[in-house]
Amino acid sequence: MPEPRVWQLTAGSAVLGLALAAAAVTAAGPWDGGQRTAERARAAAPAAGGERHPAPAAAPAAPRRTEPAPAPSAPGVLTALAAPAPGTRPADLARTLVPLLADPGLGTSRTASVVDTATGEQLYGEGAATPMTPASTVKIATAAAALSALGPDHRIATTVTAAPDGKAVTLTGGGDPTLDEARLKKLAADTARALEKRGLASVRLAYDTALYRGPALHPIGPNENIAPVTALMTSEGRLDGSTSGPAPRSGDPARDTATAFAGHLAAAGLKVTGDPAPGRTPKGAPLARTHSAPLADLVERTLTNSDNDLAEALARQTALAREQPASFRGAEKAVRDELGELGLPLAGARFADGSGLDRRDRVSAGLLTGLLARAADPARPELRPLLTGLPVGGFTGTLAGRYGQAPAGAGLVRAKTGTLTGVNTLAGTVVTTDGRLLAFAFLASRTPSPDLAQPALDRLSAALTGQK
Repeated sequence: MPEPRVWQLTAGSAVLGLALAAAAVTAAGPWDGGQRTAERARAAAPAAGGERHPAPAAAPAAPRRTEPAPAPSAPGVLTALAAPAPGTRPADLARTLVPLLADPGLGTSRTASVVDTATGEQLYGEGAATPMTPASTVKIATAAAALSALGPDHRIATTVTAAPDGKAVTLTGGGDPTLDEARLKKLAADTARALEKRGLASVRLAYDTALYRGPALHPIGPNENIAPVTALMTSEGRLDGSTSGPAPRSGDPARDTATAFAGHLAAAGLKVTGDPAPGRTPKGAPLARTHSAPLADLVERTLTNSDNDLAEALARQTALAREQPASFRGAEKAVRDELGELGLPLAGARFADGSGLDRRDRVSAGLLTGLLARAADPARPELRPLLTGLPVGGFTGTLAGRYGQAPAGAGLVRAKTGTLTGVNTLAGTVVTTDGRLLAFAFLASRTPSPDLAQPALDRLSAALTGQK
């Protein structure tokens, strides 16, 4: 039985009362407070069908509330989640799902798995062990491996180290794609102060990306969906100021970051001679360092926004933890080995990349539901961000614009999306009307278009709620 905190998070996602939805979305994850505030306000507004939630008209005589009052059904929902009642029988679920799986929008090949996370029982399966191209749902596997190998509190460091004579410093990438200008500027200021204490006013600057091995370019080549995969970059190599989604990318994020760092050093009063050049980190303790947010936060951001750059970074962090080369091949072996230690079905699975952009990836629906069920296990709290990071149907991340044709799932379904040309997938969790937390995965290939496949997937997941 998942621990009370897990059920509170899940119950919040399950929004059977609008006020309960507001509280739940607030608790869904700490990485973006502004976004969570907006979601809370949207969840508290009365539903008008689908994705539209207009604000209520003001009632002059009514006292103002700081927070919405609990819906009458909320106590019953929480009780059910604490002690699930007997759920839908597999035969009943099959009668519901089989017609929906036959939707032509799901193409000519589709698989499915639905698991009760409290018992581990598979309630429905259709080719659940068949490896399929997962697209971005592979990020669930990538994130699970990283959390298992490193723990949710792990942070990624970027450091500056001085040569023995102090006349040169090296900026060393640790694989943190979330390094931004503000942190880079502070790192430069800390470096300048440390050098000033040594009586130095002029240095040469090198930068070290040797932590990562192999090709930097993803197999799909230069692409707005992912920057070159390097151990040193700023803001994922984005050139337009965006924080998620496709964007024009730097062709050399490491050099650009080093050049910006040199500018910050100069602004801090230090003279930098020559241009930044590739180099190796000298031995010795770093002069200064900066750290990423905890891994739990990075996982949530990866899943909510389907962040490809972060996903590849998580895969390489897993490789480093398992003493494998931090490359596409090294990460593939490390992720597979780490998941194997979780006792998951890996027959036919392949993790050619961490993001799901590579069509050579293979994952079964059963593997995805197994991962989600493990994340709900109170014995594995380190995996909890797999649940809290999932987008909320109709509210957040890559599901913000979904469930217009399946309103029963809006606010109730939390799931990771996957989209490639001819491939559409969805894997996540849902709380049923009888209080069960279900994990599901639906994988479809040779689909005619996302416009047809995505609503079909939404209807499948919404049907699991048991709402009419």
